[in-house]
Amino acid sequence: MFSNLFGKRKTSEPEVVFEPVEPESRFCVIGDIHGRYDLLTTLVDALPQDMSIICVGDLIDRGDHSKDVLEYVIGHDRITSLMGNHEQLMLNFLKSPESQGRRWLRNGGLQTLASFGVSGVTDSSGAEGLTRARDNLYDTMGEKMVAWVAGLDCIAWSGNVAVVHAGADPSTPLEEHAPDTFIWGHPEFRKKPREDGFWIVHGHTIVDRPKMQDGRISIDTGAYATGQLTAAVFAPDGVEFIST
Repeated sequence: MFSNLFGKRKTSEPEVVFEPVEPESRFCVIGDIHGRYDLLTTLVDALPQDMSIICVGDLIDRGDHSKDVLEYVIGHDRITSLMGNHEQLMLNFLKSPESQGRRWLRNGGLQTLASFGVSGVTDSSGAEGLTRARDNLYDTMGEKMVAWVAGLDCIAWSGNVAVVHAGADPSTPLEEHAPDTFIWGHPEFRKKPREDGFWIVHGHTIVDRPKMQDGRISIDTGAYATGQLTAAVFAPDGVEFIST
């Protein structure tokens, strides 16, 4: 009777089976920080003290303490970071303030400038004001900090776990990706499961709570707005989420 009313049932696609998470070493991954120095230091203190820590990027912007976050991460001997799209936006501003500045300022760059003591500019400022702000930011950051940000990697992995900022093309081997895909994401990343056995740990897209699904481990819990900064702790016996 039901087949006459509703037609034939569609044949579902084969389910992709994911192997357990199996990193080669123990480590932690922290989601998007966005200038929340207070949450970062609280979370680092709560993580296992014998594990290295990877930040997924977006250390800066939106929150009020980007300068403090950068200095803390750079100076911490257990923490490394990947390149996020907000770091890329800032680098674009430093390179071409007239053409790239307004986009950055509209997406949290004003708060980063303020954390470095740079004021007197808005996203409607002209080329002269944007260039002056760029010069002041570069002078305040210093060449070493700018070079550190510019030299951030786009991916890290251990075993069958890969860490990126935003996502990856589920149909392309990781080694064949352009860096921008890891930094900005891919339209199919959240729609299609990977088939190569990798679990992709990422931020960039805010989720209500950290979750593992279809080869994705999502840990951006919107720290700058929610007060919840999340880390994933990877050990031989599985994954644990710790949040502020």
